[in-house]
Amino acid sequence: MTGLVLKLGPHERVLINGAVIENGDRRSRLSIMTPNANILRLRDAIHPEEVTTPVRRVCYIAQLVLSGDADAAEARLQLLRGIEQLSQVLTDPDSRLHLAAATDAVVDGQYYHVLRALRHLLPREERLFAARTT
Repeated sequence: MTGLVLKLGPHERVLINGAVIENGDRRSRLSIMTPNANILRLRDAIHPEEVTTPVRRVCYIAQLVLSGDADAAEARLQLLRGIEQLSQVLTDPDSRLHLAAATDAVVDGQYYHVLRALRHLLPREERLFAARTT
């Protein structure tokens, strides 16, 4: 198994198992070999005041698990419920694909992959809300 590969820009920060790590002056690449390591790119982090939409709420739950601020066992049910609710609204094939990937990742306890799959839905959700207000 090759593990997760992180490509970091200069001075980019990442949270790995609760420790904030900052890259140096050059681009670098890290291979995370430990299975089930909790990893969150801080540039991708959703701040609490930004949790204003259904997809962002589900992403935030996965993010809390990765940051160590939520218990994975407790978050699992919330994530599965949230993904199920999203699947009732986002019915196009591409959204279904991302939701299925997120569900599989929750079942496997891969919360980084949950967040990664769900983040693909953020632009789609934004467009839907924009269309609704016009």
